[in-house]
Amino acid sequence: MSYATQSHTNITVGWSLLERVMLSTLTTLPCCVFLFINGVMLFTLRSKTIFRETSRYILLFNLLLTETIQMALSQILYLLAACRIRLTYPVCGVIIMFSNLTNKISPLTLVVMSLERYVAVCYPLRHSAIITIRNTAVAIIVVWIFSSLNVFTRVLLLLDFPFEDLESLQMKDFCAKNSMFFDPMSYEYDKAYTYFLFVSATIAIICSYIGVIIAARSASTDKASAQKARNTLLLHLVQLGLSLVSTMHNSLLVAITKIVTRTLVVRIHTVLYVCIFIFPRCLSSLIYGIRDHTIRPVLMYHLCCRLKLSVVSAKVSC
Repeated sequence: MSYATQSHTNITVGWSLLERVMLSTLTTLPCCVFLFINGVMLFTLRSKTIFRETSRYILLFNLLLTETIQMALSQILYLLAACRIRLTYPVCGVIIMFSNLTNKISPLTLVVMSLERYVAVCYPLRHSAIITIRNTAVAIIVVWIFSSLNVFTRVLLLLDFPFEDLESLQMKDFCAKNSMFFDPMSYEYDKAYTYFLFVSATIAIICSYIGVIIAARSASTDKASAQKARNTLLLHLVQLGLSLVSTMHNSLLVAITKIVTRTLVVRIHTVLYVCIFIFPRCLSSLIYGIRDHTIRPVLMYHLCCRLKLSVVSAKVSC
């Protein structure tokens, strides 16, 4: 068992019943709100033809879908740890597999979205020919396949572990990504893949940003469109940075446990969890829901209608 997992276990085991109820509530409430917003945003992106037939909205739907799944799985694992529920290795492995899959799809989707903005600004006359619905679908399929190969490789590495030597398939620790690292090779592979993924994604987005800046200086380029694309690429870079920080959560937690008391660690752990895992998964909905003039009115309409329906249902039930 890794030190990061050991630290997480020690923290959750030390919680009193009141602490567990309070902290679970404090994390579940914002998670439910953000899941609601993401769900409405996903529905919005499928509600009109323009969203279903525009490449950047199709890519946004794919990004939001994976981030929503990540948020839901993260909260499930958090609540399982808070309730001191230990899963079996196969069940935990399936949850971690889906979490790993969606976690790696997000940065790759951000890269594809950045390249789409680059083509839109630098090659506006060829944009409709290059960025077609078919090519967008192919790009999304490639992203999912590439991410699935990473999960498949992780599964192959697990096959070398002698599970028959275990007394039981019941886990002794809470389900977490590091709990499934049975040998140093799995850990090193995950670390190398994560470094490669984020370095490559960062380079791709930065190159797209530089390309847009260079194109903006051309007299033939639409300045307003170039400025908007540049701001969008900067936001993609911020999203990528937040996604990278989430992979460093355990390392941050281990460092914190060495310098502060257990009570303070519990509070910091909860704050880090909400700020690093929950909030960034809703950032795409907030960014595009507010910035995009096409999405904004439709999103607000669906949000208001559903809030009114919730209020009416609550009154009726009373």
